[in-house]
Amino acid sequence: MMHFRQFAFAGAALVTSFAFAPSAQAMTKIERVVSPGGIEAWLVREPSVPLVAMEFSFKGGANQDPSDKPGVSYMTAATLDEGAGDLDAKAFQQRLERNAIELSFRASRDELRGTLKVMTNKQDEGYDLLRQSLTAPRFDAEPVERVRAQMLTALKRETTSPNDISARLWWRTAFPGHPYSQPTNGSLDSVPVIVRDDLKAYAGRVLARDNLKIGVVGDIDAKQLGVVLDRVFGGLPAKADLRKLPEAKMQSIGKKLEVELDVPQTVVSFGGLGVPRKDPDFIPAYIVNHILGGGSFSSRLYNEVREKRGLAYSVYSYLLPLDATALFMGATQTRADRANETVGLIEQEIKRLAENGPTQDELDKSKSYLRGSYALNFDTSTKIAAQLVQLQVDDLGIDYWERRNGLIEAVTLDDVKRVAKRLLDGGVLVTMVGRAPVIPAKGG
Repeated sequence: MMHFRQFAFAGAALVTSFAFAPSAQAMTKIERVVSPGGIEAWLVREPSVPLVAMEFSFKGGANQDPSDKPGVSYMTAATLDEGAGDLDAKAFQQRLERNAIELSFRASRDELRGTLKVMTNKQDEGYDLLRQSLTAPRFDAEPVERVRAQMLTALKRETTSPNDISARLWWRTAFPGHPYSQPTNGSLDSVPVIVRDDLKAYAGRVLARDNLKIGVVGDIDAKQLGVVLDRVFGGLPAKADLRKLPEAKMQSIGKKLEVELDVPQTVVSFGGLGVPRKDPDFIPAYIVNHILGGGSFSSRLYNEVREKRGLAYSVYSYLLPLDATALFMGATQTRADRANETVGLIEQEIKRLAENGPTQDELDKSKSYLRGSYALNFDTSTKIAAQLVQLQVDDLGIDYWERRNGLIEAVTLDDVKRVAKRLLDGGVLVTMVGRAPVIPAKGG
């Protein structure tokens, strides 16, 4: 059974407690738990809900794929729950279904992540299946070939998908020769030649304790979790064998590349250099992006491109911090005969915000929205577990949720004007996929 997702963890357990900011669910405590074997996890205990949600991340996703075989991490993630230990794929999946256990894995550019969700009275079964999938995956021929066929089917669909063509072209052009230039889910050339030994080698190098971050939410206390951590993850190698990821230096900024494809609308992807997650300017940059294109119905791009001119149904931008670079990205879809106009308008709005910065009213409204909407990240156990992991991956500190809204509130108009120039003044790379515009013939 496949889980294809990319967008996008000696003695009694040691515990330290902190709290969420009130806007992120009133005073929900985060506990730092260290198992007897030294494995750390962050826990939000919720005894009133009879389940446990666990999110975990291993650093080293698709950036650890062999240079000639992109897609290894993706296929590994898709087959980790397709048989493990003495259970073949069918028996493993039957155990999951019989016990209502949700288990999935997915690979992104910099991580391999997994999620376990299990009812409290089925915890032992869930932890055992997770342990086996990480420490004794089988990679049997039948599920590997089934997953390969599914990947190839998806890749063939992508050859006629303007969104996928545009995105692949953007990454290939922006980072030639770098692991980020390779598609996470592989290619029609690479996927057929991935073999079982590639999957075993990837799992052996990446699945280790020193590059592991874990978040847990639910009906489990710190002492119980300490035992579980050693039981599930204790059998992994102590250290990962990751290849050093080179710095990703973006190329072709300022260029516009076009691919002709007979589709109803032209897809536009754009992006430039962003701000690293731990940079002091990240929070002001986050606000600037919200004003430009991250604020959906309130953003400048939405108002200028859709509301005023009706050029697109949606247009958006976002910040994408990665291990080897930081990016500012965006996309839209529009009519072929208005595509160049739409791109010109997007570039104009980026330039205008870079030169003049936001207004005080825009800043005030954005800060209010970003503070108030934050609790939406904590409305399910799996979302909270994912947030706990992301907090560790970004190395922001266990008290970040206490500080987060204060950091937003402290941003001044001078801050966002300065950072708008830093973020947006460098230009963007644009890729466009769609029909060539029809140019009317001139009269005689």
